Amino acid sequence: MERNRAGRFPAIAESAIIRGLMSQSPPNEPAPAGVGPKMQRSEGIPEGLWLRCPACGDMLFRKVVEEALNVCPKCDHHFRVGAAKRIEQLVDPGSFEEMFADVEPADPLKFVDKKAYKDRLVAEQKKTGRNDAVMCGKGFIKGRPIMLAVMDPEFMMGSMGSVVGEKITRTIETAAEENLPLLVVSCSGGARMQESTLSLMQMAKTSAALARLDDASGLFISLLADPTTGGVTASFAMLGDFIIAEPKALIGFAGPRTIWNTIKVELPEGFQRSEFLQEHGFVDFVVHRKDLRSEIARLVDFCGK
Repeated sequence: MERNRAGRFPAIAESAIIRGLMSQSPPNEPAPAGVGPKMQRSEGIPEGLWLRCPACGDMLFRKVVEEALNVCPKCDHHFRVGAAKRIEQLVDPGSFEEMFADVEPADPLKFVDKKAYKDRLVAEQKKTGRNDAVMCGKGFIKGRPIMLAVMDPEFMMGSMGSVVGEKITRTIETAAEENLPLLVVSCSGGARMQESTLSLMQMAKTSAALARLDDASGLFISLLADPTTGGVTASFAMLGDFIIAEPKALIGFAGPRTIWNTIKVELPEGFQRSEFLQEHGFVDFVVHRKDLRSEIARLVDFCGK
């Protein structure tokens, strides 16, 4: 490799040489058993400090992303967040009171795919610390009392089974009884296949509860996060008095690949993304995550709730 006029290697090559030297053990001093160059290079750097944005590909400092409400500071990509984090971002500090947390899933069909459904449930409960894929309760958003049901993509991708449908239905009914506005945050792959027809029945149950809320002149704000698909889209997610979506969220019933394989027609650019659905009248507003609290409070005030 040739040096430049200043007698130095080019900057890129020089940094590569330095990294190579750092990864090697000192002369005549072997590396500890089981420790290779990769482990030595990462020594002293805690895991999980950095993450890669799936949209722009940049490496991001995790703390910076979390301070920006889990939004990429480079390209505004909205990362998926769990139910607990979503509630923390939406409600006034310390105001959330969880409800219906004692409702637990069962396995009446004794369903088995690659593993038994009951074993899958135990693993998901251990991973998330929650019984199922939704958190429900009462809280305040900028001082406005509100009932919330927030789906959790960290639990079986937010799939809707009997417990999810039951807890959302109870939340809707409580909103009607107490004359409170209702906010449901959808983030789900759809109905839970392991519960078969029982999961599909939740579509009718939640929709019927929303009809009763409408009869009681209740306000329902539906917030669609990435992804909102399948039986969730085909039921309560699209029944809001106001339908809000986060930027570039995937929203649809069947996925774009399934649709293309069925109709064999090239799909438009941005198909099934929130901006596309807003243009075609399926979504009322596309709102950045940092503006959600203000927008929800504005809608509550607008409707006199």
